[in-house]
Amino acid sequence: MRTVNAAQRAAKREALLDAAAQCFAERGYEATRTADICAVVGMSSGNLFHYFRTKHDVLLALVEREGTQTAAFLAELGAECGPFDALLGLLEAVCEMAADPVAGGLALEISAQAHRDEDVALRYKANDRSFRDGLAGLVRAADAAGEIRTDLTPEAAATWLAALVDGVFARVEADPDFRPAEQSAVLRRLVTHLLREGGV
Repeated sequence: MRTVNAAQRAAKREALLDAAAQCFAERGYEATRTADICAVVGMSSGNLFHYFRTKHDVLLALVEREGTQTAAFLAELGAECGPFDALLGLLEAVCEMAADPVAGGLALEISAQAHRDEDVALRYKANDRSFRDGLAGLVRAADAAGEIRTDLTPEAAATWLAALVDGVFARVEADPDFRPAEQSAVLRRLVTHLLREGGV
């Protein structure tokens, strides 16, 4: 019985995080009320506090979840295919995420809150460090496998790859006519040129 209850509680917690992600992406963190989050899930107002002490704790949990999911996705890609193909697969996934209003909006809202909130900033920077470490690991593995040829260090390459990823999300926010899904092939070409200096 306790296992079932724990599973149900975990499922409701995830549902609340999904609802919060939607609300924060659409309205912004500051404008979202806890009642708004509960309404999306279909809970009565106030039930959120059985799972999170404050709205701020919800935000922190979302940042932590994003980091965990990104690390797991990188590891999964690395296990499924060669390291260079994993990098290209990541870029395609980034374009799909940036095209999703919730995923893209949440990423930008978290970035904005990281400039105002020290607790968010600490977790945001930890996620970024973990993401770049994962990218550097793939670059290092691709180099060892002879799949790339670049004078960039794995760390420098990872920093530029992360900058390109950040740029996709920022461009979606700045330019309503930018369609990231349609730019996936261009992004792949840029990264291929960056890491293979025009090809091998």
